[in-house]
Parts: sequence; structure tokens; C-alpha cells
Amino acid sequence: MSRNISMKYALDWTTVGIYLFLVFFGWLNVYGASYDFDQSSIFDFSQRAGKQFVWILTAFGLAGVILLFDSRLFNIFSYVFYVAIILLLIVTIFVASDVKGSRSWLEFGPISFQPAELAKTATALALAKFMSSYNYKLKTWKDLIPLGIIVFIPFALIILQKETGSALVFLAFLLMFYREGMNGIFLLLGLLAIVLFVVAIGFSQTIIQNDRGTLGMALAMSIILLIQFCYAFFFNRQRKEALTLLLGVVGIAAASYVLNIWFKINYDYIAIGTVVASCVYWIIIEMFNRHRKYWLLALISFGSLLFCYSADYIFNDVLEPHQQVRIKVLLNMDDDLTGAGYNVNQSKIAIGSGGFLGKGYLNGTQTKLKYVPEQDTDFIFCTVGEEWGFVGSAAVLLVYLWLLLRIIQIAERQRDPFTRIYAYCVASIFFFHLTINVGMVLGIMPVIGIPLPFLSYGGSSLWSFTILLFILLRLDAARRIGS
Repeated sequence: MSRNISMKYALDWTTVGIYLFLVFFGWLNVYGASYDFDQSSIFDFSQRAGKQFVWILTAFGLAGVILLFDSRLFNIFSYVFYVAIILLLIVTIFVASDVKGSRSWLEFGPISFQPAELAKTATALALAKFMSSYNYKLKTWKDLIPLGIIVFIPFALIILQKETGSALVFLAFLLMFYREGMNGIFLLLGLLAIVLFVVAIGFSQTIIQNDRGTLGMALAMSIILLIQFCYAFFFNRQRKEALTLLLGVVGIAAASYVLNIWFKINYDYIAIGTVVASCVYWIIIEMFNRHRKYWLLALISFGSLLFCYSADYIFNDVLEPHQQVRIKVLLNMDDDLTGAGYNVNQSKIAIGSGGFLGKGYLNGTQTKLKYVPEQDTDFIFCTVGEEWGFVGSAAVLLVYLWLLLRIIQIAERQRDPFTRIYAYCVASIFFFHLTINVGMVLGIMPVIGIPLPFLSYGGSSLWSFTILLFILLRLDAARRIGS
């Protein structure tokens, strides 16, 4: 039997069908988002819908070429592809022109391309190659070091291009690490960092009792102390030590309140000092009573304290001004409906105006009057919500869920660890893009400017997602045709 006939039966056509639906539905919505009353044809190549059609045809060509490759080439040349993309990212920093504050686009005549999109595929292949090597096991934090380096290099280079949104996508690989054996404590630490950052920044402007501290620092330190208590009381079952900690914290709080009558006490210093004292307390218990993992609890607590203390520096000195404003709007610190909050506010109006069944295709008033900026790229989902309503939006999300479950199913049926690991990388990337993009359109996630897979306008994103998915389909097909 020839390879073409074999591929016909070996290819996962269900996933291909989902891909085709999302691509063509995205094309229709790009036309709906960019449509004006003087535009008569979806094939007008001077308009975005016509240009997207060209990108779709080239994406189909790329998919076909990928399916013709021998699947072993993706494993053999994983590192070569990774190094090539890293070099391209470095070149981009120096030669790319400034586009809306970032230097991440390479221009080839009328065509612009973003190498950061391909970096996700290259990193996924490199991780799969390394983690599928002989005798590699992801059991301890030391095993994470080489993986962290593989992920950090493109992450840092994309940050240097001032393309923070694309860089944050690389955090999605943590989900794959967890599936492949990484201790869940790393995910919990990530969640803790997010919570502490939101609390410390979100309440940093709320002053306690005549400028004697901020509510943000007090709440953040309280969260750390609460975690210590719960760990000792519920998980380690050392109730005596936990209750001693609780009494100590209550005593310090009461003493501070009383002393504040005579002296002006800064509650931030009291909260920080309490956490430092608790860390010393756990270290002493570890040294004299040999209770397991209290040293780790002290280390995490002290690290969380330093993170909270540096949150203000990260927010004010590391993040760009427009990123600061977006976070402030998200946390209701700055209700700027005509400035930074304009996109999200108009997006929510558009989605809400669609109602249950929507206004009908090409009948969205918010869309036609161009109230929502970037409505055919990062905010394409608001067009879906306005014209197709709740039913259409829910149906699209269900199709995405079907795609994710299908990719996970592909991953679970693999005998080759390289393909399985790569499949979970693909699932993680799609999940991250979907969650963040839809979340920012609904106003529950910060606006970081990442596209919705297959729906958003743009050749770079469509190509990258197509390459990402069809490499997986080719690797999966090799399971049946043997190459």
C-alpha cells in the first residue's frame, strides 16, 4: 500500500475537520469584523478578509507539506529547528521595526511575520526531544533546570522584543511538565505568586489608619501565615505547633494595636516582621524536632515575603506603562473607560448586545461602527458574541473544548514518548491562548494581546497554529504507517 493511501486512513480526520471548521468560521468572522457597507465581496484582496483567505490557502499548503514529511525528521531536527528560531529571535531584536511599542515583526516586502509565533513550536519540539531521551525522569527540581533553560531562552528574547503577551504563552509548558511528573507544588507556587501579586498591588492604594500601612501588604502577609497554619494543622498534623503560631500572631497583632495608642507604628513592618519570625520559628522546630518539610515551608514563606516586597518594583519599574494601566483596570484600581479600559468595555458591550441568539451575521452594530479596536484580531470573539449571540459563542467554545479533548486523546494513545510529550505541549498552548484571549475579551483577564487560535486575523498566528497542529497529526499518523 502506498504512503498516500496509508496516510488517508492513518490521519485523524476528526481533528482535521475541527481545524477546517474553526479556520473557515474565523474567516467569516474576520469578514464580519472588518466589513463595511461599501465592501461587497469576501474575496476583496484589498481588505482583511481577502488577505486572510490567501493566508488560509498558504496554511493549507503548509499542512499538506508537513504531512508529506517523514515523521522521524521532527525528532532528528528538533534541536536544529530550536537553535535556528533562537537565532532568528536574536536577529529580530536588532532589525525589526517598531510596531506599537514592540520590535517583534520582520518585514519581507508586503509581508510581515512574527518569529515569536514559531518559537512555540520549536520549543515544544525541543522539550519533547529532551524529555524523551533515554532514562530522563521528571522527579526532582534538578530535573527541571534544563527544561527551564529551554523555555527561558525564547521567553527572555521575546521579552526583549517587548512582546510580553507572546512571552507569557511559554508559561503554558508548566501544564505539560505537571502531566509528565512535575511535583504539583510548583503549580501551587505559581498560583500563590499570582494571588500575592494581585493582593499586594490591588490593595496597595488602600491605606490603614492614617498612613500607617497598606491593606495590600497586610492581606498578603496574612495569606502567607494562613498557609503556614493550614500546612502544619491539617497536612502535617502538628496541631500544637500550629496553635502556637496562631497564638503568637494574635499576640503580636494585639500588642501592635495597643502600642499604636502611644506610638506611630507602621503595620507593614509589623506584618513583615511577623512572617520573618514565623520562618525562624519553623526552622527552629526543624532543627530540634526533625519535623519533615518545615524548612521548605520556611523557605517558601520567606520567598513569598520577598516577592510581595518586590511586587511594587515589578509593577512600577519592570512592566510597561500601558501594561500597568491594563492591570489597574482589571483590578478596578483605575476605571478608565475612555483610555486603557476602552477596548474591554466596548467588547463587553458588543457581546452583551448580542443577547441569546445574536443580531445576525453582518448585522452587529458595534462591529460595523468600529467601536471595538482590534475586533478582527485579538478581540475577534466579541464579533462572535454580537453576531452569533450566547448560543453561537457557547458553540464555538464547545468546538475548542472538543479540539483540546481530541489532542489529549491523541496524546494518551501514543507509545512514543516524544509524540506524547509534544501533544501535551500543543494542548497546553491551545488551552492558554483560548483561556487568556476569551478571558480578556470578557474582562476577567488582563489584556496581553494574544490571538484566538484559527479565528483571529493574521498570517503569523494562522501559520504557527497550523504547523503546531499538523506536526502532531503527522506524528500521530506514524503510529499506524510506521514512519
